[in-house]
Amino acid sequence: MSVRGTILPAELVAAAIRVVEANRAAGRRIITAESCTGGLVAAALTEVAGCSDVVEGGFVTYSNEAKRGFLKVSEDVLDTFGAVSIATAWSMAQGALARSDADVAVAITGVAGPGGGSTKKPVGTVVFARAQRGDDPGEVVADVRQFGDLGRGGIRFQAALCALDLLMPDRSDTPPDSLP
Repeated sequence: MSVRGTILPAELVAAAIRVVEANRAAGRRIITAESCTGGLVAAALTEVAGCSDVVEGGFVTYSNEAKRGFLKVSEDVLDTFGAVSIATAWSMAQGALARSDADVAVAITGVAGPGGGSTKKPVGTVVFARAQRGDDPGEVVADVRQFGDLGRGGIRFQAALCALDLLMPDRSDTPPDSLP
C-alpha cells in the first residue's frame, strides 16, 4: 500500500501503513493522546486510506489544562511528576482509552524545544505510554527516550515513529487464525 500526495515524510507514512495493516489484521481500534507531537501520530495514521476501520481518533492535549480537562489527568500527577513524566503519559493513555471505544491507546509527552528543557528533563526528553483495554491498569507500559537536541521537528518526528511502534500489536494480540 502506498500513499500519493502526502506532505509527511515517507518513513513516517510507511510506519503508519504498517500500524494500520497490523491492527486491522488483529481486529484492534486505536486512539492517540498527544502533547509534544501535536497530532503528528494521528496525522500519519490518517494518511492511510481506509484507516477509519482502525483509527478511532486522537486527543491533542498540549497544555496541562487540556490534559486535565480532556483526559482527566489529575492535578496531583501533574504537580508531583510534571507534564513530562511516566505518570502523566500513563494517565493520558488511560484517559484516552476510557473516553473512547478503542482497544489500545498511545500517549506522548515531552520537551521538543528549543526551550523548556531542564537539567532533569532536557530538550529531547520524550515519554511514551501504551494502554490496552482489558489489561491491568496497575501494570504500566511506558518508556522515556532521550533523543537529544535534534531540533523541534527532528524530536517530534522521532517521537512519532516511536509512538507508532508502540501501536504495533504483539503476537499475543493477534487472533490465532491470523498467525502464520
